[in-house]
Amino acid sequence: MKTRIIQNQPDDDGTPPPARAAAPPGSHSSARRSVMSFVRNHPVISFFVLAYVLAWGGVPFGSFFAPGALVAALVVVFLTEGLAGLRAIGTRVIRWRVRWIWYVVAIAVPLLVHFVTIGINQAMGAPSPSSGQFTPWYGLAVVIGMNMIDPTGGPLSEEPSFRGFAQPKLQSSRTPLAATAIMALAITGWHAPLFFISSFGLKPFEALTTVAVTFWYAWLFNHAAGSVLITLIAHATEGSINTEDLWPGGADATRETWLYVAVWCAVAITLLIVSRRFWTRPSPTIATSSSATPERVS
Repeated sequence: MKTRIIQNQPDDDGTPPPARAAAPPGSHSSARRSVMSFVRNHPVISFFVLAYVLAWGGVPFGSFFAPGALVAALVVVFLTEGLAGLRAIGTRVIRWRVRWIWYVVAIAVPLLVHFVTIGINQAMGAPSPSSGQFTPWYGLAVVIGMNMIDPTGGPLSEEPSFRGFAQPKLQSSRTPLAATAIMALAITGWHAPLFFISSFGLKPFEALTTVAVTFWYAWLFNHAAGSVLITLIAHATEGSINTEDLWPGGADATRETWLYVAVWCAVAITLLIVSRRFWTRPSPTIATSSSATPERVS
């Protein structure tokens, strides 16, 4: 026997029954659904918004919360991709089976930039810099290792989030050039308080270094099979020498800072020219997001 299910039948007087109450547009549940929908459709934008909020939240108290980038990436990935997405980032961070040459390049290029800058500055009249950072001989290696594991420092906070999450997402549907240009703008903006608040010790023109190294890290990340470990080593090496401590101050120190910016810009321009085919063709599959839904920036 078929049973007829009667739904939404009118009352005896012909008045239709009230419809199931829907959440009003301004309700908490409606707002939460809207936020989640935006995060799923625009994960990279959501990541950078949260990264800005968390990092800049310490500025009124005289600090910059660098780990905010990593926290933001983990939150957005968990909400949009779940544990599988977190595993994907973790896999990139520990991806060590890459050609040995990329380990050499990751260490050699940042150190070369430092030493070229120091050499040019001396050639322009600066005295020999303080050598305290270079003694004992193994001290530099120790500093690089400490930079890699420091939970409050830039390398460990930025590489898993910027290169481990945002870069692959963006270049899954863009050329490396377009994706990295977006990254350079967003990352430089994220660092903005460091350049414009004197207590942080950086000058506005040093933002050019952030733009330049973003292109360098993107080039390295793509060539090193999408390994965040390699860019983490490079980032830790780049921060292993405190440029501002090489000279006590004055014209020599200022010139060193300008030279450091100029040399990194020269590296980025060289990579853009010499590897121009890389920048304009699709990114290597291993260095793009595994997500089925490409990021849309709007």
